Amino acid sequence: MSEKYKLYIKNMVCPRCVMAVQDILDMLNFPYIEVRLGEVVLKEPRDNYNLEMLKTKLHKIGFELIEDQQLQIVESIKNFIIDLVRNPEEKKNPYNFSIYLADKIGKNYHYLSNLFSEKEGITIEKYMIRQRIEYTKELLIYDELSLSEIAWKLNYSSIAHLSNQFKQITGFSPTAFKKLQHKNRNPLDYL
Repeated sequence: MSEKYKLYIKNMVCPRCVMAVQDILDMLNFPYIEVRLGEVVLKEPRDNYNLEMLKTKLHKIGFELIEDQQLQIVESIKNFIIDLVRNPEEKKNPYNFSIYLADKIGKNYHYLSNLFSEKEGITIEKYMIRQRIEYTKELLIYDELSLSEIAWKLNYSSIAHLSNQFKQITGFSPTAFKKLQHKNRNPLDYL
């Protein structure tokens, strides 16, 4: 699909975000083919739409239309990572993340890595670790899975590996985090 038929939207991090954007597009009578994390595939070229009105509506609910091509790529990287972390069973631990990401986006991984670091001030790998730890916090709060099950679900090689990364990021062991009265979680779009 040609780029002139796509819109890129910043801060879409979950299925509810997709529904919120669909609601706005429907309200504005914008015909579209598909809405997924960070991206809308339109039925007609972008020029046929009142994008200023769309920007205003998106901004009111915390989203932003991304028009800079490099920022579109960065947002795509973030969305692939979020999807991979939150749905690892569907991806079954890609053979090699850098090759997987380069294939998905259609750009050389070295370029993607440098661009991401330049625009976000953090490496792709560290961003992915932050996403995994934030999801671990969520799973610990729900208290439905053991730490061993969480480590397996998130494709950690061991509980120790998960625990070490968790402590590096949060300052707490997973067990100590579970005991906290105020468990601080971060919005995904702020990671």
